[in-house]
Amino acid sequence: MRRPSFVLAVSALSACAAPQLPVPAAGPAPAQASGPTAASRASTTVADTTYDVVIRNGRVLDGAGNPFILADLGIRHGKFTKIGVIPQRGAREIDARGLYVSPGWIDMMDQSGTVLPRGGLAENKLQEGVTTAIGGEGGTPVPAAGVRAYFDRLEEQGISINFGSYFSEAQARSAVIGASSRAPTAGELERMRAIIDTAMRGGAMGMTTALIYAPSSYAQTPELIETAKAAAAHGGVYASHIRGEGPEVLDAVREAIAIGEGAKLPVEIFHLKVSYKPGWGIYMDSVRMLVDAARARNVDVAADLYLYTAAGTGLEATIPNWAFDGGNDSLRARLANPEIRARLKREVVTGAPGWFNIVAAGGGWDKVVLVNAQNPANAKYEQRNLADIARELGRDPADVAWDFVVQGRGRVMAIYHMMSEQDIETALRFPWTSIGSDAGASLAVGALDQTGLPHPRAYGNFPRLIARYVKERHVLTLPDAIRKMTGWPATRMRLANRGTIVVGNWADVTIFDYDTIQDRATFEKPMELPVGIAYVLVNGAVTIERGKHTGAKAGQVLWGRARTTAETRTGRHACARRPAVVHFGSRIRISPSCATEATSVPSFVYTVPRVNPRAPAAVGLSIT
Repeated sequence: MRRPSFVLAVSALSACAAPQLPVPAAGPAPAQASGPTAASRASTTVADTTYDVVIRNGRVLDGAGNPFILADLGIRHGKFTKIGVIPQRGAREIDARGLYVSPGWIDMMDQSGTVLPRGGLAENKLQEGVTTAIGGEGGTPVPAAGVRAYFDRLEEQGISINFGSYFSEAQARSAVIGASSRAPTAGELERMRAIIDTAMRGGAMGMTTALIYAPSSYAQTPELIETAKAAAAHGGVYASHIRGEGPEVLDAVREAIAIGEGAKLPVEIFHLKVSYKPGWGIYMDSVRMLVDAARARNVDVAADLYLYTAAGTGLEATIPNWAFDGGNDSLRARLANPEIRARLKREVVTGAPGWFNIVAAGGGWDKVVLVNAQNPANAKYEQRNLADIARELGRDPADVAWDFVVQGRGRVMAIYHMMSEQDIETALRFPWTSIGSDAGASLAVGALDQTGLPHPRAYGNFPRLIARYVKERHVLTLPDAIRKMTGWPATRMRLANRGTIVVGNWADVTIFDYDTIQDRATFEKPMELPVGIAYVLVNGAVTIERGKHTGAKAGQVLWGRARTTAETRTGRHACARRPAVVHFGSRIRISPSCATEATSVPSFVYTVPRVNPRAPAAVGLSIT
């Protein structure tokens, strides 16, 4: 076990630099019959080691796109404290000779929001080198009023990765007008904005949409601009699964840009792709021109992508979205009506206004593979495409697919083979793309993630960037690949003190073997762990060691800017678990109650001096 350590961090929160306060000595301890006191043991621990962790002899990639340097890294209290030659010993020593040392990798499109409260280890993420995840394509798993408590719970119970989340516009819409396809009234729109405001104040990072799915698909551009303004007021980001990724992809990108431009906030396009064979090799460069033109006029727009030529989502996506008006019960009634079902089947061939036809985009039902039937009676058809199943049953593929949807005891999932390798490589070369998995943490290694979708992106997406697109296909250099997973997404999301190896930054670290790193998950075996990731540290805590999770839960909640700004104004700064406010001149008792792995560390009393008489009478207390 790592030796316990603690630090008192006091900030004057004034316009000038915070004064340097003396480090308190441990106070007297009760007399004991024999042996060293707890206070002396703690003092000896601090004196013996300058660093909690020293990573030696590694090829250090800083995350900013620079070539590697040979250096040691010193880590103390969860942060990088020295880069260079380090003669002192660390309480924990890691020899990275022959290995690359990079900032921890950041998943820009995560789906772990539901599972982390049930199990915070997120091992499949960490085994890929991921230390930070941004979730919320579908919003938070709680309503707006519960966002703050949801994040507080994650902090209290502990998580192994850093995690932040968006709030969905569809959550606000559904809370006000339900599953209706109609536009909101002015009064309803104001209520929706108020809901988003509440979520932002609770700690959400911004507002999302998933515009191919009802009821999100019912929201039109003017509505989205107005609701996005509520997120913009708190420094939020608008992130979107855009309205279409097939022949309408360029219009969908234009809409996302218009929303950001109209609401005056950054735009993140989720899982950028061209899902339309006639547009392969053509539309992706047109997307680049649209984004570059927007950025040239100061619209902060960028995108992320995963590294596979097949998408994955619910099989219900094959149904024209007007059929969902009114909710699931209305959908089931329409599918049970022969005349309406006949109309829906015609629209799979002809298309329908405002609907992304995912069947046509992929080239037909033979590109749609059932992977999770959510019904034991239909499980025998898994890993087969719908055209093949329909031939065996002598039925129309649409009828087969939609009966599976109705019979499912949960969301029936499918893989859609509809993208091209060429477009992935083109998108990776754009300087403003980052990497997102569109996958969640699993409760156990080898299990499905919380989406219920067996897709290799849940286990292999990040190592694949290096194994395939740096080593094999030479699309990116290694420093730029690392930048796309670290420094750029941290900058993009305004993650303070993360994403680069710089003194003072949080020590999220991924150490990997360039020669052996390889994703092993495939569509046939989607839950195979990668190889080549030697160590992963989260906020300075060794969390993956030679392929094993250590059990550490040093991850932090990444609060949205509204919450962090409010806490800064009030002088509240979170320690590992419990924030506290103290006052100048107060006598405060310091204990390791929120320090991870703290054992036998005494409490002590310290009087906070009022060094700057002009500073406010409150400081932040942090114990790590």
